[in-house]
Amino acid sequence: MVNTIFFAASKLIWPLIEPETWIILGMAFTWLALFRGWLRSARIAATLTLASAVVMAVFPMGELLIRPLETQFPVNPPLDLVEGIIVLGGAEDAHKTAFWGQPQLNEAAERFTVALTLARRFPHARVLFTGGSGDLRDLVGADQPGVNVAEQFFREQGLDHERLILERESRNTAENARLSFELARPRPQENWVLVTSAFHMPRAMRSFKSVGWQHITPFPVDFRSGRFTDDIGWDFGRNLELLNVAVKEYVGFLVYGLTGR
Repeated sequence: MVNTIFFAASKLIWPLIEPETWIILGMAFTWLALFRGWLRSARIAATLTLASAVVMAVFPMGELLIRPLETQFPVNPPLDLVEGIIVLGGAEDAHKTAFWGQPQLNEAAERFTVALTLARRFPHARVLFTGGSGDLRDLVGADQPGVNVAEQFFREQGLDHERLILERESRNTAENARLSFELARPRPQENWVLVTSAFHMPRAMRSFKSVGWQHITPFPVDFRSGRFTDDIGWDFGRNLELLNVAVKEYVGFLVYGLTGR
């Protein structure tokens, strides 16, 4: 029950924090100030909102925030003996998969493709996918967990079903770690690899370590940042999306730290 409340609260509070909401609030306050005749306040609000939007459109500010997260663990770490590969959900679009009848992945698709590469490189390793549904709507009857997409994808790619372990109930990173550990029951000497987006890896590693996973190597993928100057230009949609991702991850990291997850 506590986990469900935490999950629902995180989904309801986040829309109030994300940067795009503050742009809308700035526009709304400008309109209200004009309607009430507060011309000076309207000019200030309009100027700040417009300036913020222009800066977001031209400069990839999210890259500056997300880079420190993406560089905490080495890229392509050396691997010798691997007995298990953990793939965190979040790269799948379960609703569109159900609609179109074939696996639909999003911008984090490297979680799946790199995990598949590692599975072929280490043919005796188990592959554990963890991820139910992180959609708040699924609390009220929808049933499109991401694990359905993962199962279809990996089997269509020829992965032996006996190697595939599917964790279906988790809704966030903390539950990914706890329920995966309970399902896999890794022995202390086993070597596992954790595959998730680079910006998400610090929070994921802390969660997996906290539940008792001892020998686990982070294998970050899906890098969102690059050379800052390469992405300067007019791309409001991309820059705003990346800024949302960065802010959300920092908030999640802080909340997980405060709650010991």
